Amino acid sequence: MPRNHVKGKKVKPAFRRRRNENRLGMVMAVSAILMIIAVVGVNSLSLRQKQEKYAAREQELLQQISEEEARTEELKELETYTKTKKYAEEVAKDKLGLVYENEIIFQENN
Repeated sequence: MPRNHVKGKKVKPAFRRRRNENRLGMVMAVSAILMIIAVVGVNSLSLRQKQEKYAAREQELLQQISEEEARTEELKELETYTKTKKYAEEVAKDKLGLVYENEIIFQENN
């Protein structure tokens, strides 16, 4: 009886079995690699979207920082102005109605 027959069944030679097993292993390896590539691709898209969102948020925050810095500068100028004699005179005239002794005020009659 030839070597490749066992009790009525035909058995493939060992080198053919190894080749088929190698093909199966290669197919599984390639499919695993393709799955990994797909997962990485999807995750990279998600990360790009997050990156764009964070970049937009960063620009918004930088704009707010510059606005707050400008406001801080205005407040510093106002603080300096409120310590002057001219400011005290304006408040005395506008809110308290005070005038200097030799000053004449004209008012409109409604």
